[in-house]
Amino acid sequence: MKRFKTEYPGVFYREAGRIGGKGKEKIYYIVFKKDGKVHEEKVGRQYSDNMTTARASRIRADRIEGRRLSRKEIRDRKKSAEQAWTLARLWSEYESQKTDSKSIKTDRCRFDKYLDPALGTKQPHEIIKLDVDRLRMKLAKRLKPQTVKHILALLKRIVTFGVRRQLAQGLGFKVEVPQVDNVKTEDLTPEQLKRLLKEIDNSIDIQATNIMRMALLTGMRRGELFKLKWSDIDFDRGFINIRNPKGGVSQKIPLNDPARNVLLGLPRTADHVFVRCDGKPFTDIRRRVNPIKKAAGIPDDFRALHGLRHVYASMLASSGQVDMYTLQKLLTHKDPKMTQRYAHLRDETLKRAADLAGELVTGGAGSGNR
Repeated sequence: MKRFKTEYPGVFYREAGRIGGKGKEKIYYIVFKKDGKVHEEKVGRQYSDNMTTARASRIRADRIEGRRLSRKEIRDRKKSAEQAWTLARLWSEYESQKTDSKSIKTDRCRFDKYLDPALGTKQPHEIIKLDVDRLRMKLAKRLKPQTVKHILALLKRIVTFGVRRQLAQGLGFKVEVPQVDNVKTEDLTPEQLKRLLKEIDNSIDIQATNIMRMALLTGMRRGELFKLKWSDIDFDRGFINIRNPKGGVSQKIPLNDPARNVLLGLPRTADHVFVRCDGKPFTDIRRRVNPIKKAAGIPDDFRALHGLRHVYASMLASSGQVDMYTLQKLLTHKDPKMTQRYAHLRDETLKRAADLAGELVTGGAGSGNR
């Protein structure tokens, strides 16, 4: 293809068929020497890129002075950016490998709504502390501290995921999360429990009342009760298999006689133990258990099912007959720290026993001195 000189030094053009039109158009090139090497680069087409000889000459000057990248360098940089492990790309990979996680839908919502708009286009090593501080302060204005903590914890999990798989560098600082006191242990007084049991017995909602009984008798979580199948119950050996619990590893808990009687009294109309009128398992039952709770005069902030799990644990801990390790196994707590919230109840029982010992010793010594 023939080269045509222009009035500008180091700028020439060739002619070729016009893109998107009839006739021909000029394709401009520049030639310059830099670092001892001669460079020849295409800078653009006359019509497609609105290129002129004057503009081509300015580009040549910028290239010589290092103020501009070549078209190839721009393409390579764009390609590199597309292949970079940004937070958004790391999240996509993280999500694809966490399909069995029960919290992935919640995490996806948190990422899409809060992390992606603020940090999604950045690679972890490009995120600075100020970016996260600004995000945390922005979130704190409209969200609860616990929610902010979950969002920032997700950020840390995504970055850690990338680092462990050698996809990205880590953050150059420690992410500060809000301090949250979320240890809520719900309990009922003996009188409140007595009233609740009475209303459970009086209720005509068989499914709701039996779910409440099972929560109180086994300490099972709401989701575990909803997913419970008849095949998970070993009546012969006296165990309930809890598959895919909150801790992730399947567990089994003992089936006591009162819980066994509850289950034996239920009809087997589906694979799941507790089902709605249409035969499908429950996903929520608050509208059916809350009236029972209200009729018993139980405080509104007491969660009708999860609260009964706490009552179950509190009764065992305060009995003084169950150690923390056994209680942890019964509650299927993965972390023993979760069980420690009930330790003070056991301590109170031990203290009462110690006081009783003191009274008996003191009383015995007093009677011997008469």
